[in-house]
Amino acid sequence: MYPQFRKYLSTLLFAILLLMAAGCSTQTAQPQSQQPDTASQPAEKPLQIELMVSAAASLTDALNEIKPLFEQEHPGVTLTYVLGSSGKLATQIEQGAPTDVFLSASKKDMDKLEEKQLIQKDSRTDFAKNALVLVVGKESTLSVGSFEDLTKDEIKHLAVGQPDSVPAGRYAKESLEHLKLWEPLADRLVFGSDVRQVLTFVESGNAEAGIVYASDAAISEKVKVAAKANEEWHKPIVYPGAITSSTEHADLAKAFIAYLSSEKGKEILQKYGFQ
Repeated sequence: MYPQFRKYLSTLLFAILLLMAAGCSTQTAQPQSQQPDTASQPAEKPLQIELMVSAAASLTDALNEIKPLFEQEHPGVTLTYVLGSSGKLATQIEQGAPTDVFLSASKKDMDKLEEKQLIQKDSRTDFAKNALVLVVGKESTLSVGSFEDLTKDEIKHLAVGQPDSVPAGRYAKESLEHLKLWEPLADRLVFGSDVRQVLTFVESGNAEAGIVYASDAAISEKVKVAAKANEEWHKPIVYPGAITSSTEHADLAKAFIAYLSSEKGKEILQKYGFQ
């Protein structure tokens, strides 16, 4: 009996060891089957960045065409424009408005921010020029062919930008003062908050004439150019762009300014009347 019992015990022990080995194999393999299938998971979305650009109102149409092109080249980036008079935009930046890029229609407003170290000086770039023109309504029959004709009785309202905050208004005042017409025309002046509002005054007939940029006249189907201001009458109309000191997206801001000076950027600016 004893040898048979030993044989039975040995067989039982061997079976137990086999069962234990099988259990250990199952436990070690289990975590592998529970690991996530990374191939089936959706790819992470690119980081979304909003690039804030404060720009002179006269750049509106050109910037609207540039927006989708720049965003396509920089996935995950959204351009947001704040458009208005350069003077008001500069004041907003001084007051802490979130801005990554400032595009001004005059050096004066950019100089003010540079003096207060609110822009990165090394990033400042002149990317466009413009000209000043006198416009009247497209269907106007007024005999206006020069700035001197503005003194005629048929001109009841002359629209210009606010000289204190609108560069186009400042250039207009410089030109009229050069011609000694600013004071004589004082009672006829209608002031716009930016150059696009000046254009609207003439388009709507609320002013018989207006002084705007050549680029504004080029995009309007409701006005015609009656005369062009001599460049010697006013300071050079130059558009500087710069990265603000407060930006958190300096590389993208730099890329945007570079795009304005690229061949494609120049082509678009010229299309809308900029030099």
